Amino acid sequence: MDSRSISREQLCAIIDHTNLKPFAGKAEFEKLCAEAAAHRFAMVAINSSPVSLCKQLLKGSGVHVGAAVSFPTGQTTIEAKAFETEDAIANGADEIDYVINVGELKNGNLAYIRKEMETIVSICHRNAKICKVIFETCYLTDDEIRAVAKIAREVRPDYIKTSTGMGPQGATAENVRLMKQTVGDGVKVKAAGGIRDWATCAAMLDAGAERIGTSSSLAILEQFDAVRLKSGNMPV
Repeated sequence: MDSRSISREQLCAIIDHTNLKPFAGKAEFEKLCAEAAAHRFAMVAINSSPVSLCKQLLKGSGVHVGAAVSFPTGQTTIEAKAFETEDAIANGADEIDYVINVGELKNGNLAYIRKEMETIVSICHRNAKICKVIFETCYLTDDEIRAVAKIAREVRPDYIKTSTGMGPQGATAENVRLMKQTVGDGVKVKAAGGIRDWATCAAMLDAGAERIGTSSSLAILEQFDAVRLKSGNMPV
């Protein structure tokens, strides 16, 4: 996606407006959902507990509710991730972002990573929900990123995603580019983690990201508007 030609409306439509803070309460979710509805963001990205609340708050808005599963470490069993996925969907989740078991990947257990991905993707697609696979790239080598992306190329989640935003490093344009080059056109890439300004967001889009996860959505839009105004190309 070319950051130079994207419109404001198109940008809003690919932002996952995020609040994954462990201390977030009802007032924070009401604010998050009101902002998402006002700007027509793609999704609110939240933990699984407030899914039903956000689903009610966003009713009729067209904005999806996305639940983070096994967040942020990914260190739960496949069965636990499957249960959490099914529970989130039952409570109204439209999209699932689950964290892979990085420990099993480090063990070289690619069969486990494949089974985990097949299980969660199957549950999502059986229920007509979007599935995103979080790699947590800050802990991975390039070869490990390629290995998981190759599995995704065959299993076909809707997106592979860089990061939880809770690790020591978030998304990088280099990792987005590597993921996209490996996975091909059948699976999209979501960049998340540390995307706090329009310049960083634009770099992710130019590297191949087609969804952006950020808790700085409003700041990014303000900067986007300022850049377009300065260039004489007002966003629409």
